[in-house]
Amino acid sequence: MIDRSESGGTVRRHPALLRMSAIGVAGLLSALMLTAVAPPIVADQSDRAVVNAPVTLLTAPISGEIGLLAVLPGRDVRDGDTLAQISNPRVDRGTLITLQEKASDARQKLDATRAKHESDLSYVSSLDDELANQTNQLKAQFKSQIEELRARVAQSNAMSGEKKALVDRQSNMVTRNAASMDMLRPTTQQYAAAMHGADAEVAKLNQKMAQLDALSKGIYVGDELVALNNLAQKRRDIDLDARRMKIEEKQQSVVLADLENLIDAEQARLATLADADVLARGHGKVLTVGAAMGRHVSAGDTISSIVDCDKRFVVAIFSYRQGQSMMPGTRVRIDGSSLRSGVVSAVLPKTSDKVDERFAVPFPQTERRELYAIITPDETSGDGAPAQQAGTASASACPVGQWVTVTRENGVVPSMSVTWHRLGHFVASWIGEDAGKTNTAKTDAANTDTAQNLSLDADTRRAGIAGLQDVFRASEPQKPKADADGSPETRTLVSR
Repeated sequence: MIDRSESGGTVRRHPALLRMSAIGVAGLLSALMLTAVAPPIVADQSDRAVVNAPVTLLTAPISGEIGLLAVLPGRDVRDGDTLAQISNPRVDRGTLITLQEKASDARQKLDATRAKHESDLSYVSSLDDELANQTNQLKAQFKSQIEELRARVAQSNAMSGEKKALVDRQSNMVTRNAASMDMLRPTTQQYAAAMHGADAEVAKLNQKMAQLDALSKGIYVGDELVALNNLAQKRRDIDLDARRMKIEEKQQSVVLADLENLIDAEQARLATLADADVLARGHGKVLTVGAAMGRHVSAGDTISSIVDCDKRFVVAIFSYRQGQSMMPGTRVRIDGSSLRSGVVSAVLPKTSDKVDERFAVPFPQTERRELYAIITPDETSGDGAPAQQAGTASASACPVGQWVTVTRENGVVPSMSVTWHRLGHFVASWIGEDAGKTNTAKTDAANTDTAQNLSLDADTRRAGIAGLQDVFRASEPQKPKADADGSPETRTLVSR
C-alpha cells in the first residue's frame, strides 16, 4: 500500500518542479535569443569568412574538337603553358573561294588591260613613224614648191619691170605726141596685170612658207595635209586610249593587291580557326576543368579556370556597426587555415553576381545591415608554422574556398556561434575522455575479476557444490510448524 503522507509530499513538490523547469527553459531561451541577436551586432569576430582569390577563365577561341588536354585540377601552370589544343576540320572556306574568284577575274582584267595598253603603244609608235615619214616628205615638197614660187615671184617681178619700162617709154612718146593714148592704155593694163601676177605669186609663196612652218610645229592646214591631219587625229585617239588603259591598269593593280591582301588575311584567319592552342595567361593553379578529350566545344566555352593563389584574400562578413572598427588598415587574426594574420584592405557594402564571376568562389550571402571586409593576408602567414605532412601542405598551399574565423586584434566581444562551436567541441572531447577513462577502468576491473575468478575457481566450485547439497536437503518434506516458529530452517526456506 502507498503511504498517503509520502504521496501528498510528492504532489506538493510537482508545482515547484514545474515552476523551476519553466523558469529554466525561459532562461535558456532568453540566453539563446540574447546570444543570437546582440553579439553579432557588436562582435569583433566572424566565422562567416572564406578564403578567396581571383580566377581567370580560359575559353575556347574557336569551335572544334579537343585533341589535347594537358590540364588537371590542382596542377600548377605558368604563363604561356599550353593547356589544350583544338582542331576544326570543318572550317567554312566560302569567303576564301569567293575572294580567290574575284582575284582571278581582276588578274585577267589586269592582263587584258596591259595587253591593250601595249598594243596601243605599239600602234602609236607606228603612227608616229608614219607621221614622221609623211611630214618629212611634205616638208621636202613644200620646200621645192617654195623655191618654185620664189622663182615665179622673181619672174613676175621681172615681167613687171619690163612692162613698166614699156609703159614709161610709151608715156614719153605720148608726152612728145609721138604716140597716141590708145597705144598707151593696153600697155598700162598689161603692167597692172603683171603687178597683180607678182602679188599672187608672193601670196602663194607666203602660203607655202606658212604651211611649212605649221607642218614643222605639228599643225596640219591645207588640202594637201588633210590625210596627214586625219592620221594625226587617229594617233591622238590611240594615245588617249593608251593613257586610259594605263589608268585602268593601275586601278586593276590596286584592286588585285587589295584582294591578295584579303586572301592572305582570310587564309591566316582560317589557319587560326582550323587549329588553336589554349594558353595560360599568368601563373596559378588549375581550379576546374570544363572539357574532355574529343569533346566538341564552341567558341567561348570555358575550358578551364585558373586561380591565382598569390593574390588570395579573405572575405569576412561583419555587422555594419563594426564598419568603424574594421576600417582599412585594421589588423586581424585568421584561424582555421594556414593563414595567420592579415590587414583589412577594403570594406564593401555589397557585391553582385557579375563581380563574383571574377573570383574562385562567390562571396558569402549577407543579410540586412551587414558588410564585407576584404582582408589581405600577410606575406609571412603560414610560413612560420611548423612543417606539416605532404597532403596538408599541398592543401594549405592554396586554401581557396576554405572557411575561416576572423578576429580583430584586441577584440573584446566574441562571436557566439564560434563560442558555442568551441564549447561543443570541448564538451565532446571531455565526454570522450571520460568515456575512455571509464572504459579503461572497466576493462582493468574485468581483467582483475577474471584473474581472481581463475585463482578462486576451485574454491568457488566447492562452495557451489556445498550450497546445492544444502538446498537439496532443505527441499525434502518436513512436518509443518507454527508461523511463530523462529527456527533457522523455517526462516531459510521462507527467504529462499
